[in-house]
Amino acid sequence: MIDDVLISYGLSLIGSKIAPYGSGLINHTYKLTANNQNYILQEINTNIFKAPYHIVNNLALIEKYINETAPGYLFVAPLKSLNGDFIVRTATGEHYRLFPFVQGSHSVDVLKNEKEAYEAAKQFGKFTYLLKDFDISLLEYPLQNFHDLPLRFDQFKIAVKNAETTKQEEAAAEINEVYKHQHILETYNQLISGEEIPMRVVHHDTKISNILFDDEQNALCLVDLDTVMPGYYLSDVGDMMRTYLSPASEEEKDLNKICIREDFFRAIYTGYLSEMSAILTETEKEHFIFSGKMMIYMQALRFLTDFLNNDIYYGARYPGHNLLRAQNQFRLLNEYVNAEPAFNQLIDEVNQGNHSEHRYNQTQPSA
Repeated sequence: MIDDVLISYGLSLIGSKIAPYGSGLINHTYKLTANNQNYILQEINTNIFKAPYHIVNNLALIEKYINETAPGYLFVAPLKSLNGDFIVRTATGEHYRLFPFVQGSHSVDVLKNEKEAYEAAKQFGKFTYLLKDFDISLLEYPLQNFHDLPLRFDQFKIAVKNAETTKQEEAAAEINEVYKHQHILETYNQLISGEEIPMRVVHHDTKISNILFDDEQNALCLVDLDTVMPGYYLSDVGDMMRTYLSPASEEEKDLNKICIREDFFRAIYTGYLSEMSAILTETEKEHFIFSGKMMIYMQALRFLTDFLNNDIYYGARYPGHNLLRAQNQFRLLNEYVNAEPAFNQLIDEVNQGNHSEHRYNQTQPSA
């Protein structure tokens, strides 16, 4: 089937090489060498992205807008097939896309230092800033209700009600954690229902592997743009907080390894605000720290809900996997809350000019 896809792009099968690429869990991604050039070939997972042409339409609109308003910006858009299509659909129903390979680039799966965090935050901020005047009503929603915290809370309550008694008992402590932090939901509802923060074009998946770096740790561009859609800046900043601040990932079983790297918070704040400060509202700035609480809480809810629902969404590699993931995220949330006074102090210091962005122009030692 891949041979047919290559032919659709006018690529020669003779001498072509293809190998899995990256660490993404949703789409199947490959590095392709054909006609003496490198490409990224990707199969869209239509079990998750049920309307792949929504993605195509979004990226085409954004590419056109950026080419007109910021032509120097590196926007990695899919290439057209010989038929002028951005997606090639095989006879068996798979959907493929082809991207140019960004030469001299690499991705990282684990943050090594503050500079990478700063560069990533700056890139995600720059993307949203460049699209500040884009008409978001033109965009489709590739994933409905993706970062809808009230919906996730309602799904949790239904899961608790319908779960087996043994599951409820096993997760009793984590269920209590949900209600202990319910004020996060209440704050979110107040912000959204009162329209206190504006909708913007945001990436929605700001893990570090979605940034391409050069050999000097400078960020080149964003990738994996399938989740780009209207949303709140809280999603992008909050996901960086969730995935950058602790050296331990959401899969870590030893909860004692979960801690908060305050210097990484400063890097995120400085990098993101270096691009977005001029357009963020005062309410948005006041809730910068809140974004992390919101995203960590929501992910904990989702893992716990999946455990109660017998692992029907994320799956599980071992018994209690999603319960452990939920415990991990609640531990991260509590560590984050404890660090809030330090975060506020760091923000004050940055705003007073005690820490300029120039500190990140030098490669930082590994954390």
